[in-house]
Amino acid sequence: MSEQKPVPTMKDVAREAGVALGTVSKVVNGLPVGEEYRVRVEKAIKELNYRVNSYAKGLRSNKTFLVAVIMPNLVNPFFIRLVNCINKALAMRSYRMLFYATDFDPQQEQEVVLLAEQQKVDGIICLSYNPNLKIPANIPLISIDRYFGALISCVSSDNYGGGRLAAEKLVENGCKNLAFLRIGSKLTNEPNKRKDGFISACEALDIPYTLKIVDDGTPYSAFEEFLQEHLHNGRLDFDGIFCVTDSLAYQIINSLKGMGLRVPEDVQIIGFDGSRHFGDMELYCSTIVQPVEEIAETCVSMILEKNLLQAPSLLCLPVSYAYGGTTWK
Repeated sequence: MSEQKPVPTMKDVAREAGVALGTVSKVVNGLPVGEEYRVRVEKAIKELNYRVNSYAKGLRSNKTFLVAVIMPNLVNPFFIRLVNCINKALAMRSYRMLFYATDFDPQQEQEVVLLAEQQKVDGIICLSYNPNLKIPANIPLISIDRYFGALISCVSSDNYGGGRLAAEKLVENGCKNLAFLRIGSKLTNEPNKRKDGFISACEALDIPYTLKIVDDGTPYSAFEEFLQEHLHNGRLDFDGIFCVTDSLAYQIINSLKGMGLRVPEDVQIIGFDGSRHFGDMELYCSTIVQPVEEIAETCVSMILEKNLLQAPSLLCLPVSYAYGGTTWK
């Protein structure tokens, strides 16, 4: 029976790297050191298979190195990618993610916030559907897409600019009559501004438009009925559609094909999010792309800031357009 090797310590790393113990401590805790020293320490850590004692580190710094992430679900492709990027950004800083899915239930959200407080997390990153969410004063919180007030920072895409861009791209591609389709929450939130941007661009370009807006929980058949109502002699009243998400755009495309209409030949479609099939393959549709990696990085950077109260109450990140086959270009 072979003897079990002793667990390497920080002193062992310092000895292996030929540096002071304090230098190893700085590297482990992400503090600045000379590049040569950092490389030597990281090499020694790898060779010795040294593991940071997170519990002891937390006791010294009064931290748990845990951040709670609260999302509605891991079904929506946008939520999946966002959670993945947040997890990576936390791991890069030697933090761990405590994930909760709430299925859009406001009561569940409140319960998991209290549970996160019990776990003594160092912060919460939350995409909330609870306008009355009570947040413990002792835990920093970053909200995604939901504005809670001046004391809580909200990170979001430029939804208004994205709505304008979608309308402008449809018109640039030759569309003369547009439709806006949305299913979503009644709550006041940043994604609602996609409609405002769309309307603003249509009015500025003097382009007629039609709105179809339904609340979460409405059967998808409401959109199919809407399309049928606007179908005359095998043609729709509009030749360009902006869908508030890629998921909705994907469903609309399938419905149009079932009606014998071609995309983009008969009607062009733009979605919103930048979702891709199986995560990294082709886009669902031509789309307004949310900068998911930047959103995640911004949320993590802000939640770990010591002076979070000095951060802006609303930070909007720029979006971009990507061709995905449902427009001419």
